[in-house]
Amino acid sequence: MDDTARDRTARRPDRILLTLVGVVVVLVVVALAVVFTRGEPAPLDGESPAGVVQRYSKAVIDGDSTTAQSYLTDAAKSRCRGAYYGEPAPARVVLVATTERPDSATVKVSIVRSSQGGPFGPSEYEMEDSFALLKVAGTWKIDQPPYPLMACTDVPVKQ
Repeated sequence: MDDTARDRTARRPDRILLTLVGVVVVLVVVALAVVFTRGEPAPLDGESPAGVVQRYSKAVIDGDSTTAQSYLTDAAKSRCRGAYYGEPAPARVVLVATTERPDSATVKVSIVRSSQGGPFGPSEYEMEDSFALLKVAGTWKIDQPPYPLMACTDVPVKQ
């Protein structure tokens, strides 16, 4: 075999390797584009019971208890007795159903929690619960949130 034939044979694996690397890079770029362009869920009407629950839940998940408490009735704020510790915080809240009446509403949601620990790695579980809302001075306010979504300040429970 002469030197020219050896050079062609030696370059062929380099082209195959470069093609494979190029395909992998394209796949990674496409995957990242899909992940980062998913976006947030569309905001619901802020004047509706479901919209109030959506904004409240986002504030709770983001750790913004001041904003979250602005969606609560005074009675709900007075019943709030500190935060719940020891359980994973909700990762997301999914709207299941809304029942609206003239002065009250019920918004049923699925609350999804994630946990990083465990012998098999991260786990996720969900539960369904409901928000009770009241119309206060023409505005929907949450009178009873599900306990995993209580937006209490970290004030110790009074004895």
